[in-house]
Amino acid sequence: MTPRATILLVDDHVLVRAGIRSLIDQLHDFCVVAEASDPAAAMRVLAQVVPDIVLTDIAMGPYSGLDLVRDLKRQFPQVATIILSMHASEEMVTEALRQGASAYLLKESAPVELEIALNAVVRHETYLSPAVSTKMIDRFVRAPAADTGNFPALTARQSQILKMIVMRKGTKEIAFELDLSEKTVAAHRSQLMERLGVRDVVSLVLLAVKHGVGGAD
Repeated sequence: MTPRATILLVDDHVLVRAGIRSLIDQLHDFCVVAEASDPAAAMRVLAQVVPDIVLTDIAMGPYSGLDLVRDLKRQFPQVATIILSMHASEEMVTEALRQGASAYLLKESAPVELEIALNAVVRHETYLSPAVSTKMIDRFVRAPAADTGNFPALTARQSQILKMIVMRKGTKEIAFELDLSEKTVAAHRSQLMERLGVRDVVSLVLLAVKHGVGGAD
């Protein structure tokens, strides 16, 4: 069976790579096509093989996983990146997203989260481990209310879908509840991100929460 997505693993610990590879080998839609022990080695691999996803540790010496994400976005913008980290600090997560990471997965996560993250990035969505996403959203909830006058006017349908996204509902669930196709929901989400000037779903949620867009009226 042809995998939906190919993966490059980047981690400086051989046993960690072996463990992650073992988990991915159990998933029919994904296949590890190469491994690297550090970001420099990863870039050399990418000169030969360009995967759909790079799954990388964040702490690997002076040339970090964040540096790798930055360089990937410059040279291989079509490649999605998943950060694997022990650190859940808001600053590190924010920087990872700013550099272009598609997902931020904590090493303490349950194995099923890896599959969820992989599927999310294949759908061109952003995934954060629950502990991380809760911290990020709480940060904006605690922050002083922003000037809502600068928030662009949305159509009734856009507002409805945005509220459902804030409630952590996925494309399939939104499509079912609103009797729309998944393609239509995805199109609305893309229009929302373009209108609000954000690049990913996490930023969309954070901006909505900051401006008081909740899940219920």
